[in-house]
Amino acid sequence: MKRGEAAELAGSCGLGAWTAFGVLTMVVVGHDGTPLFADADLLSWSVGHRPDVAVALARGLTDTGTGAVPYALAVLAALIAGRTPRQRTLAVALCLGCLGAGQALRYAVMALVTRPRPPLTDWAAHASGWAFPSGHTTTAALTAGLLIIAIRIRGPRGRTVLTLVIGGWGASVGLTRVYLGVHWFTDVVGGWLFALGWLGLCLSAVARWFPDRWAPGVTDTDSARGTAEPTGSTAGGRTHTAPEQTDVAREQREDHAPDDPGRRGRSRPA
Repeated sequence: MKRGEAAELAGSCGLGAWTAFGVLTMVVVGHDGTPLFADADLLSWSVGHRPDVAVALARGLTDTGTGAVPYALAVLAALIAGRTPRQRTLAVALCLGCLGAGQALRYAVMALVTRPRPPLTDWAAHASGWAFPSGHTTTAALTAGLLIIAIRIRGPRGRTVLTLVIGGWGASVGLTRVYLGVHWFTDVVGGWLFALGWLGLCLSAVARWFPDRWAPGVTDTDSARGTAEPTGSTAGGRTHTAPEQTDVAREQREDHAPDDPGRRGRSRPA
């Protein structure tokens, strides 16, 4: 896919996700933060199905959506996407900037919406701050998106399986927040929509305005090939001439054979 098409697609997806996020945010604010849709039912089911092993696994998985793990994975995504040291350095800055700025914007939205969390008696893990959108969900979804983009850029074997595994991890972190009782399900949906919208905006901006020679996944040789070589230019120490000129020269030599029959035979009449 060309960069212009990628920028347009990413921008459209991001705009659509943020439109849906805005609608959901207005619904949450309009109901004063009370449970919506299936929020109460899913929380009730989670509280009634909590064996010790499942709770331990959920806590371990939910911890990967916060702290240093997402930022380490963002750096890994940058190293995968870049091919040269310069590209990797710039990709690290872009990935960390996307994740960090997304976190800051999410905190601002949480402070504006101020949605309360589920009752404390239903919690099976520690949590702090307001509920909407879910922080662990947003962070994991952003990180998973960066990794998936890096894998699609490099195109390794088994990329479809890797994409499904990484996407499953990002989604599972959000679901553990509901299972542990620290978020409503609509908080998790809001986190997914917010992450998709922010990631689409960042990807669209990079694909549209980032210089070609610095784009991740493009080698210096590929960048050099972007300029067309004029006819008769040299490459690899040899001069390239147009096929048409070669054919004309050959015809001229045949039509003007030498008149010395002692060296090249009898001359041909015109």
